[in-house]
Amino acid sequence: MKQLTSNPASALLGADTGRGRVRWGMLALVFFATTLNYIDRAALGILQPVLAKTMQWSAQDYANINFWFQVGYAIGYVAQGRLMDAVGVKRGFALAVLVWSIAAAAHGFASSVFGFMICRFMLGLAEAGNYPACIKTTRLWFPVGERGVAVGIFNAGTNVGAMVTPMLVPFVLAVWGWQQVFWVIGAAGVVWLFFWWRNYHDPDQHPTVSKAELAHIQGAAEPAAAKVAFRDVIRMRATWTFAIGHMLTAPVFWFYLYWLPPYLNQQYQLGISITQLGAPLIVIYLMADIGSIAGGGLSSWLIVRGMRAIPARLVTMLLCGLCIAPIMFVSSAKGLWMAVAYISVAIAAHQAWTANIWSLAMDMAPKNAVASMFGIGGTCSAIGGMFMTQIVGFVLTRSDNNYTLLFTMIPATYFIALVWIWLMHPRAAKPASA
Repeated sequence: MKQLTSNPASALLGADTGRGRVRWGMLALVFFATTLNYIDRAALGILQPVLAKTMQWSAQDYANINFWFQVGYAIGYVAQGRLMDAVGVKRGFALAVLVWSIAAAAHGFASSVFGFMICRFMLGLAEAGNYPACIKTTRLWFPVGERGVAVGIFNAGTNVGAMVTPMLVPFVLAVWGWQQVFWVIGAAGVVWLFFWWRNYHDPDQHPTVSKAELAHIQGAAEPAAAKVAFRDVIRMRATWTFAIGHMLTAPVFWFYLYWLPPYLNQQYQLGISITQLGAPLIVIYLMADIGSIAGGGLSSWLIVRGMRAIPARLVTMLLCGLCIAPIMFVSSAKGLWMAVAYISVAIAAHQAWTANIWSLAMDMAPKNAVASMFGIGGTCSAIGGMFMTQIVGFVLTRSDNNYTLLFTMIPATYFIALVWIWLMHPRAAKPASA
């Protein structure tokens, strides 16, 4: 199996030019979509102090607004996962980005908590299409030995988005106002849509992919993929192995995204500027980028060294859980930058974990069911996120904005998830070449 002896990092750096690099161009498209996806999400967290003051929001109001994003996300994930498998990733992803760009821009017209709830619901409903589309694109364009790296790269777009937002938002806010922040990010989605529609094709239909690259992507001969009924996807053991594990851990990143800016503002009296709030967030999400790519690269390295795919993912995820544990000490950190160090390590390990649990989903799922399976897992994770936002709002309201309990709870979720996945994953999973 040739792809198991190639080095995915070498291919990324261009040493594998004999096979072609079209697949990396397709990966770039989903990377930038993920970046925009998280700019849209993170903007509200950066603007929270301004909007809370302007509209007299309480911590519970802000939690409720984010709760309705999660409701939309939960509904959208399972529906859009099935849509990507049914109509194809090119059309399905284009529709998702068009709708979420309109929803993002609509925030600029909201003038109440209820208005923001509606906008967040529609944004969540549409943005849920991002990850099923990215996972399906990766499953179509990359062999198993490169998938961990590929997932790590496109998932790094979440952190790039989270880094760009504290640079973009203060600038637009100072020049125009908070409404224009949402209009600008909505327009960016339309620009991406033009490049996606013009450049994306599936591997066997792409006009410039070479025979050598196509053979590398397909690897050992894979049987023609039959359509998989949705009821069969629901019955798969692999579906619930992934879904419950993802439900337990994915909400942690949403906690960081929504609540880190308010936490840092409160704890260290920061303002909304690149030098005050922006600098710590840029450092945190830069580390998250490194973790995402390194975590995906580690499991891919283990695979090309001969380890089977699923054990390689699980070993990497165990290391990630160990690196996350020190986050429980962040509330007692001596100063801003010590807190940033704790958070940076934890969020980098989280993104490494995410690259591997998503790769695990691809390892376990048939080609024509991967987006559907991922959609079910995403819906479960969004339901977990709904509970998370309400728990956070409740804890902060009752404890006078004390985050200590919340940071202490985080590490346990990963070890519970890891035990679940280890016990439940199908032992007769597909070989690595699939």
